Amino acid sequence: MSKLNPKLVSELQCYGAKEFSACYNCGNCTAVCSLASENNEFPRKMIRLSTLGLENEIESSLEPWLCYYCGECSSTCPRQAEPGELMMSLRRYLTARYDWTGLSKRFYTSEIWELGAIFLLAAFILVMFIFFHGPMTTELTAESGVKLNTFAPWKTIEIGDWIMAALLGFFLLSNIFNMYLKVIVRNKNIKIPIKLYLTTLWDLAFNFATQWEFSKSENKTKIAGKQFNISPYWIMHWFLMSGYVLMLIMIMVFLGWFQTDNIYEWWHPQRLLGYYATFGLMAGLIYFFYNRIKKEQESGKHSHFSDWVFIVLLALTTITGILVHFFRIYGLPLPTYYMYVFHLMVLFPMLMIEVPFSKWSHLAYRPFAIYFAKVIKAAEKVNSKD
Repeated sequence: MSKLNPKLVSELQCYGAKEFSACYNCGNCTAVCSLASENNEFPRKMIRLSTLGLENEIESSLEPWLCYYCGECSSTCPRQAEPGELMMSLRRYLTARYDWTGLSKRFYTSEIWELGAIFLLAAFILVMFIFFHGPMTTELTAESGVKLNTFAPWKTIEIGDWIMAALLGFFLLSNIFNMYLKVIVRNKNIKIPIKLYLTTLWDLAFNFATQWEFSKSENKTKIAGKQFNISPYWIMHWFLMSGYVLMLIMIMVFLGWFQTDNIYEWWHPQRLLGYYATFGLMAGLIYFFYNRIKKEQESGKHSHFSDWVFIVLLALTTITGILVHFFRIYGLPLPTYYMYVFHLMVLFPMLMIEVPFSKWSHLAYRPFAIYFAKVIKAAEKVNSKD
């Protein structure tokens, strides 16, 4: 039975949807949307559900995740109802609805809660270093440079990384399971054989690794006067994501190899991988900062507070990581130690807040949404034959 929430319009405004009530159902957004079909009035259906306050139907829908904010609907809307921004806001709203802890809702709807959590977690890291750091050795030898592992032993940091990874995995996977309950289990009209989950599993892995649907959005790329069917938004997004994932793997899996006091040559794999991760992060950050400041593309015209928090935290994490590397390479012990602490003070809250409860969780929800959509579509074909 449908649950009507008369306050849903005002709730969605807290998640960033400001103008969708201006929609008068002309259907122009559906006419220009490449995701629309004869049986799916995309994105007009979501506008209608939001206006009526049908929160159960929104919760069980995958459409907000299938939208990659190409901006065609918003740029052609005669009423400036911003349907693209509504879809973005619904993704924030759904993230909060999947989250059983209630923290996502707090972070998305309260600037004080989000900033307070960031400073609290940063303060925790600072206190841990104040009381438990190792000797701040300033002597340099010919065999090794700054003794970072004397100040912050990698084995101790690795234990902290594993505890953090376990917490992140628990929160994120439990929220994805909640998504599954709302999208699949709640839908009693579709019977899904177990084998369909297995036969479509490749799509989940592929979309998680590439976010390929992004490549179909926005303006296409021109190189040497030739048109390529790849979105620049996707290219920069992929650089950002690949750099982040590579750095995360090196920190959480190969920290003993990555955080070493030995100074390798620039062509050593350890440094080359680190340089690529840094390049990917910086390229993506510069692009998204530019996009949100210049507001030339629809996807950058309406920035929620959480959007800025995410890219600022990621930028600070990247810049402080670069400075740690620079100070260590050039034999500056004290700046290395202090910057390393500040680096972790930014990195820890960014991961603990953004991965399970905010912007970074979208990297998991989108692939799972595409996966669930294909599973449902395959099940509908099987059921129609029976």
